[in-house]
Amino acid sequence: MAFPRPRPARPELPRQRVQTLQCGQGAVRAARFNADGNYCLTCGSDKTLKLWNPHKGTALRTYQGHGYEVLDAAGSFDNSQICSGGADKAVALWDVTTGQVVRKYRGHAGKVNCVQFNEEATVIVSGSIDSSVRCWDCRSRRPDPIQVLDEAKDGISSVKLSAHEILTGSVDGRVRRYDLRTGQLCSDYIGSPITSVCFSKDGQCVLAASLDSTLRLLDKDTGELLGEYTGHRSTTYRLDCVLNELDTHVGCASEDGHVYFWDLVEGSLALSLPVGQGVVQSLAFHPRLPCLLVATQGQVTLWREDTFQPEGDPD
Repeated sequence: MAFPRPRPARPELPRQRVQTLQCGQGAVRAARFNADGNYCLTCGSDKTLKLWNPHKGTALRTYQGHGYEVLDAAGSFDNSQICSGGADKAVALWDVTTGQVVRKYRGHAGKVNCVQFNEEATVIVSGSIDSSVRCWDCRSRRPDPIQVLDEAKDGISSVKLSAHEILTGSVDGRVRRYDLRTGQLCSDYIGSPITSVCFSKDGQCVLAASLDSTLRLLDKDTGELLGEYTGHRSTTYRLDCVLNELDTHVGCASEDGHVYFWDLVEGSLALSLPVGQGVVQSLAFHPRLPCLLVATQGQVTLWREDTFQPEGDPD
């Protein structure tokens, strides 16, 4: 006789602060987990990029090579390389071990707001205030991008990649999705300038944050509005939105020093996390755990669920 399976436990949200990283980089412009969530990158207004083990609170390496503020960074799938973009209009490819710049890509006419690797880390995709998205071949010595996507009418604020798609959010109020297999472009008009976009883990939905203090969940294929989430404040700054590791909650940074999470299906506010004074600059959710990175001013805090025991190993 088979016993009925127990009902899955309600997903936990990060509520307790377990680490604080004093970054010493001026204002932290972005905080990003690496592919497996064991490490993180912080981008500083002092032109540096730092690699951390946020679970232990230890700084591992500092990368210097940008001529101005570093605005975004991403790690490769095998943790051997980092890409970064900055206000110096450059995209940099770094060797993690040596700390050296392997290549620097110049072609954008304005500051580079966002960067991402493709799955194999053979291409870097960058989005800029110059309204273009550029794709750079990491293996080639050629200085030119292999592709330029210039459909946006205003700056690109956010770029995300799936196996065969490039998702962009622009200040022109549109979410654009480029299907690289079919060569098609799908565009959804939100109206308010977009600050951040991301795919849901199941690849079916797109989440977009905009400057009308609203988070929107769209069906990826049809563009249908599935949910709207409000309560945070987003009117001026480029703020991140995230989905938790189970796709059950959507979250957003806010200009009032909080991070807000809503139930994805019900749309009800599930958590208002008081993080600090001033604007929450950046958010990143762990790929597998109820674990959140939050950047405010010059520090980054790591948050875990209430049942988490800090002395335990993060895995």
